[in-house]
Amino acid sequence: MIRLNEETPLDVLNEIKQGDLVTDTFSKTGLVESVAMIDDGLYRVYEFTLVTGRVIKVKK
Repeated sequence: MIRLNEETPLDVLNEIKQGDLVTDTFSKTGLVESVAMIDDGLYRVYEFTLVTGRVIKVKK
């Protein structure tokens, strides 16, 4: 299981793929359905959509 938060290294965030088991350590845990990365020039926002429909966002 991969723990996702602001302290998660970029190389780990970039390697997460569909089917990986992830958690935000609070209430969201599950398998990754899709991954989106948005780069606004200042931050990279990673959005991990879980099969349960919940979304974990990590801003780096």
